[in-house]
Amino acid sequence: MQGPNAFTIALAVIVADQLIKFWILGSVFPSACEPFHPSPELYTPCTVPVFGPFNLSMVWNQGVSFGLFRGEAEWVRWALSAFSLAVAIALGFWARRVERPLLGIAIGLVMGGAIGNLIDRVRLGAVADFLDFQDLWFPWVFNVADSGITIGVVLLLIDSVRQDQKR
Repeated sequence: MQGPNAFTIALAVIVADQLIKFWILGSVFPSACEPFHPSPELYTPCTVPVFGPFNLSMVWNQGVSFGLFRGEAEWVRWALSAFSLAVAIALGFWARRVERPLLGIAIGLVMGGAIGNLIDRVRLGAVADFLDFQDLWFPWVFNVADSGITIGVVLLLIDSVRQDQKR
């Protein structure tokens, strides 16, 4: 494959996602919100205005993207964790056979996002979401891993359309 390696991109997404979450949960929210507890069980709503329509708002997501399939039962947490792991493994096998750069980038973004959110689910019991653009009529709070998944899926669609046009 020419261009960036899918596994390198996945690692970059995971590292960025986890470092930013570490900073947000360990520094930003504790200093701006009293009391702040970095766990879903002791959740205290908190929003920190950043600039214009952008805020940092702490949301613990026990479902998947945009809060879908939310459930507080432990089996839901572990079922979603198992699904994320299965997706990441399948994407890893796919990435080993990729020859098109755009497809490799897309797979790396989705794989990294899935693993980033999996780490949260296993470590914290829920996914930490905090990027908030609600003032732009975007009602969902999300994180870096979610962004990787979303951008990766869009790139997968673009790659698919480009391949269809070549046939």
